[in-house]
Amino acid sequence: MASNVQTLRLRRKEDPKPSVPSVARHSGILQDQLRRSARKPWNPDFSTAVRILLLIRVAAAMYTNIQDCDEVFNFWEPLHYIDHGHGFQTWEVTPMYAIRSWTYVLLHLIPARLPLTLNLGKRPAFFAVRITLAVVSTLCEAKLCRTVVEKVNERVGRYLFFMLLFSAGMWNAAPALLPSSFAMYATTIAFTYSLEPSSVKNKRRTLFATILFATGAIVGWPFALALSLPFVFEELLIFGGDRVDPSSRTSWMISRWKRLFVAGLISALIFVPVIAIDSVAYGGWNIVPWNIVRYNLFGGSERGPGLYGTAPWYFYILNLLLNFNVLVPLAFISLPGLAVTYRIDRKRLGMSKPGPDQSSPFTLLALRLAPLYVWTAILTAQAHKEERFMFPAYPLICFNAAVALYLIRGWMEVAYISATKSSYRASRSIIFGAITCTVIAGTGLISLSRVLALWHYYHAPLSIFNHLEADELPRLLNVTGLLPPLLPGTEENDRPSIDLAPIRAFDLRLCLGKEWYRFPGHYLIPNGVTVDFVKSEFGGLLPAHFEESHAKLTFNGWWDRPGSRITPASLNDLNKEAPEFYVPIESCDYLVDLDFPEHPVSSLLEPRYAVDNETWERVSCLPFLDASHSSLLTRTFWLPGSWWQDKNEFGDYCLLKNREKVHKKEVEVAARVHEGKL
Repeated sequence: MASNVQTLRLRRKEDPKPSVPSVARHSGILQDQLRRSARKPWNPDFSTAVRILLLIRVAAAMYTNIQDCDEVFNFWEPLHYIDHGHGFQTWEVTPMYAIRSWTYVLLHLIPARLPLTLNLGKRPAFFAVRITLAVVSTLCEAKLCRTVVEKVNERVGRYLFFMLLFSAGMWNAAPALLPSSFAMYATTIAFTYSLEPSSVKNKRRTLFATILFATGAIVGWPFALALSLPFVFEELLIFGGDRVDPSSRTSWMISRWKRLFVAGLISALIFVPVIAIDSVAYGGWNIVPWNIVRYNLFGGSERGPGLYGTAPWYFYILNLLLNFNVLVPLAFISLPGLAVTYRIDRKRLGMSKPGPDQSSPFTLLALRLAPLYVWTAILTAQAHKEERFMFPAYPLICFNAAVALYLIRGWMEVAYISATKSSYRASRSIIFGAITCTVIAGTGLISLSRVLALWHYYHAPLSIFNHLEADELPRLLNVTGLLPPLLPGTEENDRPSIDLAPIRAFDLRLCLGKEWYRFPGHYLIPNGVTVDFVKSEFGGLLPAHFEESHAKLTFNGWWDRPGSRITPASLNDLNKEAPEFYVPIESCDYLVDLDFPEHPVSSLLEPRYAVDNETWERVSCLPFLDASHSSLLTRTFWLPGSWWQDKNEFGDYCLLKNREKVHKKEVEVAARVHEGKL
C-alpha cells in the first residue's frame, strides 16, 4: 500500500559562483575584420610559452657553436680568469684601453661557480653559464609574445612566438656570452613596455622602458641605445594614449619632457655600480661605455674597428638571410606594408577614425616598427660589420615580420571579399590560415636546416677539445698509473667521473696555429694544460696571458686578480703583431690544426702538420667543411642523403700529438709513479 506521506526538503542557499571576467578581444592596435565574434586564436600563455621556448633555448646552449672569437677572448677568458686565475687577455681588457666591462663579466660568475660547488668541474660551468643565458632569453621572449598578444593583435603574437621559436638567429644569439646578447635581452623587455601607448597617466611605461634601454646600453653595449630613439620620439612628441586639447598642449609637452628627463636621471644611476666595479677591476677611474664610444667613433685614422676588417653595405642583408631567411623581406616590408594597409584596409587599424587631438593607430604601430630600420641603417653605414652587432634587433626582426605577415593576410582577405562579394564566404575560407601556416612552417624548416648545417659542418672544434678532456688526458693517466684502468666491458654511462688534477705532472702544452680564432676557451681545457700560440700566416695581434693568480677570488678588498690591472707591454690597439706571444712549435705537446687533403695548402709558417706522421700523431680528426670548395646552397643548409652531401668537401680538424715529447713524458711520469714520488 502506497504511503500518502509527503516529504519536504529544504535546500541551503548556495553562494553564487564568481563570474570569470571575459578577456576583451580586439583591443590591440591591429583589428581582425573576419570572424570577430569567433573564439580567439590559440596562443600559449606565459607559462606555456616559457616551457616551449626553454626546450629550444637550452638545446641551443648545449649544442650551438661559438660564432665569434671575440666572445671567447673578451668574455669567456676574463670570466675564466676571475674564476680560476688564468686565461688569455686581449688589449681591450687592459687598464690602458678598458673597452670591456668587468661588470658584465661578473654577472656570470655565480652560474659559473655553481657546478664547482657541486664538484662537477669546469666543463659543466661553461654550459651552466650558457643555460642561464638561455633561461634569461626565454623569459624575455615569452614576455614579448604575451605583450604583443595583448597590445597589438592575437594573431601577430602567435606568429611572433613561432618565428622566435624556430629562428636560427635566435638559436645563435640567445646563449651567447656577448654584451650584444645582453643588450638584446634588455631591449626585448624594454620593447614590451614601449608597446603600450605613451600617456601622461602611464608613468610606469616611461620609467621601466627607460631603465631597461639604459641597462642594455650601460652594462651591455652603448650603441644599443639607438634602438630607443622611436620610443624617445613618442614620449616627447606623440600623443599616444592621451587626448590633448590645443589649449593644453604646452603644459602637456612640458609634463612629458619632464617625466622622460627624470626617468633618464634615475636610469643614469646604473652608471654608479658599473663605474665602481670597472674602476676597481682596472685599478683606476674608468667609464667603459664612454671608452667604447670614444674608440669606435673618435679613435682617429690609425686606430678603430676598421683595423679588424670592413665589409660591403649588403653584408647584413646576406647575414640576416642566413639566420632568418624569408622573415627578412617580411620584416623590411612591414612599414611600407602598413602604408598599403592604411590605404586599402583602414579598418584593420581601428574601427573609428581618430580625432585631431589623439594619435592614430597607424602612427603608433609605425613607431613600433621603426627601431629595426633605425638600427639597420646605423650599422650599414659603418665600415666594420659583424654578425653579433645585429643581435639586439633580432627579436624585432621577428616582430616586424609577424606584423607584415598579418597585414598581408589582411590584403588577401580584402582581395577575396572583393572577388566573391561575400564576407561570409571569406570568414569560412581556410586559405588565409593555410598560407600563413605555410610561411611559418617554411621559415621554421629552413632555419632547422641552417642549424643542422652549423652543427654538422662547423662543430668539430668543440668536439675536438672535448676529446682531449674525455679521452686523451684520461689515457695519459691510465698508461702512467695515475688512474686505475677501467674494467673490460665498462659501458660509457657506467664510467666514473675522473679527477684530472694529476695531469699537472705532465706539464702539457697545447698549441694553436692558424686555428687560434676557433679556440673555445679555457673552460673546455682542464687545469694543468697550458695553451699557447705558434706562429702562422696571421700577422695581427694575438692575446697575451693574464698574470696568473692562484688565490681564490674573494671580495675582501673587492679584487684579488692583479692581472686585470696590468697592461702587457706589447698589447696595443693598432693590431700590431707581438712576436713574444708565440712559442716554438718544438715545445708543443699537442697541436690543433685543420688540413684539407683534397685541396692541400702549405707554407713555411703553415706546414701540413696533420700529414707529418714522423712528428705528429693524429689523436682524433673530425670532418670540417671546406667552404671554398663546396656548393653555395649545400654548404649553407643541411639535408640528409648523398645527393646533397656529395656537393660538399670536407677537411680534417685534428688534435695532433707530438710523438716523441708525449712519449718521453709518459715514461718520466710512469717512473715517478713507480718510485712513489707521485
